[in-house]
Amino acid sequence: MNSTMFLFSVQEKYADAFAKNFIIVLLGIIIMSINGMFVWTFFRSSVFYNDPRYILYIHLVINDMLMVFFSVSLNVMAYAWQNVPLPFCATLLIITATTHKNTPLTLAGMAVERYIAICKPLHHHQICTVHRTYILISLIWGVGVLPGLADLILLSIVRPFSVFTTAASCSTSILYSTQYHEIQTRFMNGLYSSVVWVILVFTYCQVLVAARRASADKTSAKKAQSTILLHGAQLLLCMLSYITAIIDKMFVPLIPVDRARLTFLNYLLTNIVPRLLTPLIYGVRDKLFYKHMKGLFSCRIFIVKVESTNQ
Repeated sequence: MNSTMFLFSVQEKYADAFAKNFIIVLLGIIIMSINGMFVWTFFRSSVFYNDPRYILYIHLVINDMLMVFFSVSLNVMAYAWQNVPLPFCATLLIITATTHKNTPLTLAGMAVERYIAICKPLHHHQICTVHRTYILISLIWGVGVLPGLADLILLSIVRPFSVFTTAASCSTSILYSTQYHEIQTRFMNGLYSSVVWVILVFTYCQVLVAARRASADKTSAKKAQSTILLHGAQLLLCMLSYITAIIDKMFVPLIPVDRARLTFLNYLLTNIVPRLLTPLIYGVRDKLFYKHMKGLFSCRIFIVKVESTNQ
């Protein structure tokens, strides 16, 4: 009887693990496929190459693709590969953390670009050049990688150097489990979110003022307002991942039996689902982008009329 119950428990765990991995891999494939359509549209349409707005947007899409790929890979590895070499694990965690931080920073950059386009239209072409846009993207990656590097430096300080030759399950909670890492994570999350929110609120208020001026292009200003509001909504979804641990501590004790399922559901809602909304919020909403994408992916029927010539 006991052996039968144990076998049932093991089968249930395997079934649960398979279901979780199937769901997350399926969602990852869906997100990568949808985002891939937008990336393909961008690179197939040269009209977007010289527009900073679309360059920043496609950077956001590519960044989300990288984030989903590495995040899903880490989740699958947690079940399939228990002894990951620490250097390889640390590299994956740094890339995942960097792409995670890049999203709100890119949203802030997109909001600033809209602010300049509406509030300083005469200087927009001088300020928002393609060259400066790529410099901004480089700065975003430089700033985004700092928390991951800080975690690695803290690990080398508080742990013996021999830890880098070990292998373990690849997870942030396991690798960076010290109190110093927790403090550093809270500080960085608070700093990043505060700066980004200040930028979004400032740009929205400035665009709101511009929309009320009689001399301003009210249609463009209102559209920019809506865009920045969408940036804020997207940012709220992204910021949910900053409080994943807090949500776990709040709800898991209420239903301890379903701890693993609640943690997994929390992970999906805070890390994966927001990346599914990014292309739908911005790409489909943009008429020019949607027009080019529709032209590339819609089915076309060519009718060739052959006329016979009488000899």
